[in-house]
Amino acid sequence: MAAEYIIYCDESDEKGDYFSNFYGGTLIRGEHLQEIVTAIRAKKKELNLTKEVKWQRVTEHYEGKYTALMDTFFDFVKADKIKVRIMFTQNRYVAKGLTKRHIDEKYFILYYQFIKHAFGLNCSPKIPGGVHLKVYPDKIPDNAEKVAVFRTYIVGLARQPEMRERNIRINPDNVTDVDSREHEILQCLDVVLGSINFKLNNKHRALTARNNTRRGSRTKAKERIFNHIKARIQDIYPRFNVGSNTGQHTADCYWTDPYRHWLFVPRERIIVDISKHKKKK
Repeated sequence: MAAEYIIYCDESDEKGDYFSNFYGGTLIRGEHLQEIVTAIRAKKKELNLTKEVKWQRVTEHYEGKYTALMDTFFDFVKADKIKVRIMFTQNRYVAKGLTKRHIDEKYFILYYQFIKHAFGLNCSPKIPGGVHLKVYPDKIPDNAEKVAVFRTYIVGLARQPEMRERNIRINPDNVTDVDSREHEILQCLDVVLGSINFKLNNKHRALTARNNTRRGSRTKAKERIFNHIKARIQDIYPRFNVGSNTGQHTADCYWTDPYRHWLFVPRERIIVDISKHKKKK
């Protein structure tokens, strides 16, 4: 009998002050999906979070509720029932030789690279009966024609030698964008992805527009939520650096690790805008 892998994915700011092109994804094995969805829905109900959970909705009033929901989410990550991958680029690295097509289709090209490489599908275990892979990105902000091209790219992954060797199959009907309001896992991913973007682009240092001398309560609440999320990640990887690649400590860690970051650096690149390079701390 074939196994089932479900990838939910989302994207955040295309352009930030220091880091850009944020993509996030979760991979869940089919046998764990209902358990996870039921638990997150129950937690949202317990916390009286009746609306869609989103990073942009974080306020001081909701800080405790979002923190508690992240604990439920990361309990599943630590148990390796949810695999989380975050990808982003650093503004100081600019790809060389980009064509107009590359620029026009950057969103889809990076999405394709993210799904192809971030989860380590090419080193996933070989399963009798093979694997059905489903890919559900959050609503794609583009026309139907480009979305269809994106679907073709993702379906084409199944023709890669490593994927064929593992009998990973992708039905075109199982590659479709979805509404995050109906998918609690995507909502939790949005909070994680938003928090990483928030920290790496120094949004935690933003001052209020009113007097430009102090940070607002909402900014402080977001920073505390980020710090809680970072602590949960570091509970898995004690010396985790939020702005760097997760190290390759085993040959198959791209698959086996429950949580990873990928700083995407173009192979052919130039280094520019040094003033925008954020030093690691």
